[in-house]
Amino acid sequence: MALKAMDLFDAYQKSKLPNEHGFIVSSFFSATSAYSRYEVVSYNNVKSIYPTEEGLTFQSDGKKLHILVEPADYAHKAEEPYIRTMAEKVPHRFSELELHTCKNQTKVYYGKEAVIAYTSFTIMRPTSVNFAIFFYGLPDVFESLALFFEKTLNKEAGVPGPDAKKLSKLISLKLKEAMMVDFSS
Repeated sequence: MALKAMDLFDAYQKSKLPNEHGFIVSSFFSATSAYSRYEVVSYNNVKSIYPTEEGLTFQSDGKKLHILVEPADYAHKAEEPYIRTMAEKVPHRFSELELHTCKNQTKVYYGKEAVIAYTSFTIMRPTSVNFAIFFYGLPDVFESLALFFEKTLNKEAGVPGPDAKKLSKLISLKLKEAMMVDFSS
C-alpha cells in the first residue's frame, strides 16, 4: 500500500517530497477558541525546496485554497477576513468565500477560487498544536483529503459530525475543481 500522507517536515528531512503532484494542508488553530484556519496548497514542477527560518520554501507555482472556521461566539464576525489580525486573517473578502453555517452556528468559509502563488511559496513551520501535512498526489488523494477534513473539522475545529461530513465532501470537490493536477504524468 502506497504512503498517502505524512508530516511535511518529516517528509522533507527524509527526502520523501516529490517534485511533482502534491498537496500540503497547514492548520492555524487559536489558543483561546475554536477559531481555525487551514491553507491547502497544491504544487507541481518544483525547481527546489529549501528550509528557511520560518519553514520550507518551494520554488514552484502553487495554488492555495483557504478555509476559515468561525465559532458562534467569535467577536469580529462582521470584519472582512482579509483585514483581521495576522493570526485570524485569510486573503479573501466574504464575497470571495463559500459559506456553510453548521447546526451549532459555527460558520465555515472556504474559497470560491484558488489563489495562485507565482514563482515560490513558503509553508510555515507549525507551532503548538498546528500541523503541516503532505498528501501524495495519488489517484485517491481527494478521498484522502475529504476523510482528513471530516476528522479535523470535527475534532479540532468543533464542527458537528454531520456538518463536518458534508463540508469535507464540499471542500474535496472544491479542491478537485480549483486545484486539479493531472496524475497521468
